[in-house]
Amino acid sequence: MGKTGTTQWIKIKNRKGGQRLVPSKYQTYKKPGPNQKYTSDGKRRRRIKRSPKSILGAKT
Repeated sequence: MGKTGTTQWIKIKNRKGGQRLVPSKYQTYKKPGPNQKYTSDGKRRRRIKRSPKSILGAKT
């Protein structure tokens, strides 16, 4: 972990219309849930592309 307050937070729309904060390194992709963790050939899926509409911008 870095110094306190070094994480840049980004607002993301969630499924129910609310907002949540994610670190800026996760703004263009999301981590898969347990049901989407593996591809059809059995490899681990590390990232899933996030919709550009869901990114609301930096926390103010």
